[in-house]
Amino acid sequence: MPPIPSHSRSIRNWIRRPYIALGELLDRCYEELPWRRRLPLGPRGEQIARRYLRRCGYLILARNYRAMGAEIDLVALDDAALVFVEVKARSGLEAGTPQEAVDERKQEQIRRAAEAYVAARHAHGVATRFDVIAITGAGRRRKLELIKDAF
Repeated sequence: MPPIPSHSRSIRNWIRRPYIALGELLDRCYEELPWRRRLPLGPRGEQIARRYLRRCGYLILARNYRAMGAEIDLVALDDAALVFVEVKARSGLEAGTPQEAVDERKQEQIRRAAEAYVAARHAHGVATRFDVIAITGAGRRRKLELIKDAF
């Protein structure tokens, strides 16, 4: 697949910006519904992240991929890059920030699982990236941060 020219990528991002903002607003309201609060924070955070990545133009290839004793929350395709996404959600900051939870041990586990994914799909030579989605708070006060190329 030929690389997409940078100018067309920036135009797409400019057009997509209001769509992403509106989706974020609707997602926050959706999370306020009483039946959504019954879902545990981890799976709920992964659903929020999946919807956000789709709005940003990612193509979700796999969810909760397990290999080599580790799990990758989301595997996606962003333009021509294979992206392995770790989702961390926290209701508060008492236990630290979500980014702090992705320590060196966790990063190594994700790398091993990513190598297994690439080998199983014969995707050698494809550009890969490791992203982290950090979600703090809940409902309308929720904050989502996408950290591209986190490690």
